[in-house]
Amino acid sequence: MPFKYERIDKNNAALLIIDHQEGLYQLARDTTPVNFKSSILAHAALGKIFNLPTVMTTSAETGPNGPLPKEVIEMHPDAPLIQRHGEVDAWDNADFRAAVEATGKKQLIIAGITTDVCTSFLALSLVEAGYTVYANSDASGTFDVKTAQDANDRMRSAGVHVLSMFAVALELMRDWRNTPGTKEMMPFFDTYLPEYGILARAHDAAMANGTPSGL
Repeated sequence: MPFKYERIDKNNAALLIIDHQEGLYQLARDTTPVNFKSSILAHAALGKIFNLPTVMTTSAETGPNGPLPKEVIEMHPDAPLIQRHGEVDAWDNADFRAAVEATGKKQLIIAGITTDVCTSFLALSLVEAGYTVYANSDASGTFDVKTAQDANDRMRSAGVHVLSMFAVALELMRDWRNTPGTKEMMPFFDTYLPEYGILARAHDAAMANGTPSGL
């Protein structure tokens, strides 16, 4: 069968924030704490920039797992926040399932803690339910690199698209001339992917006769 490249369509996509809780954050050892915090916030910010329907969920947040970061909640004050009290796979929670279905979108961008459980279990359930799933690997974390690799392999074998945050952002945007485009995304990258943000600043300085515009 010929390969079909199914790109993320900002008009048919929703964003899911899965157990990005302050207590669980400490379990993510496959990346650095600084990078992981930035990736979690970037994942949430993409939903805001592209006006994606967003659904958030937590697991037993009144215990050691803790709440979602306040920055995430402040980005999406009107998004449903489903508090689970036992279900490991968020898809097993009827309220969460209803909130996802209510978005009316068939492409779902997800990330969570941990990669091998909260992200993977949900991703596999969503594929089974007929959704196209894009797992933001930068915004999912787990105990070590091997566990993350095994989880990503498992998801890929089921048809989940495993992407970096950079890839998710640019598939959503597609063209720098779009809206959101350069104006909206350069500050995003400057904040959450400084490697690219500083490169853009250097290019901007050259284009403006050596005077930075303040990106």
